[in-house]
Amino acid sequence: MSYYLVLNFDVHDPAEFAEYGRRAAATLPASAKVLVFDSEPRDLEGRSRERLVILEFESEAAALGWYHSSEYQAASERRRAATDGWVRAAPGFSVKRA
Repeated sequence: MSYYLVLNFDVHDPAEFAEYGRRAAATLPASAKVLVFDSEPRDLEGRSRERLVILEFESEAAALGWYHSSEYQAASERRRAATDGWVRAAPGFSVKRA
């Protein structure tokens, strides 16, 4: 079952964030998909932060394995230094039709 990581943040250091992006992209497994990278949110209810990223992985183990890897954690230090926001992990689901 697919598993997702959702990142939502405001960037306060664009140069540091750009470096994070380069480093983080190099660590993504080939099977991972970037489903959303939005820097112009269109809020319909509530307020989103300025960037929204949704990553799809083939499984929870793949998503959390990547997130907790030493390679990604080294890159993510730059994101944490350059942004304010959050990261959430969530499983996908399927609906059984009758």
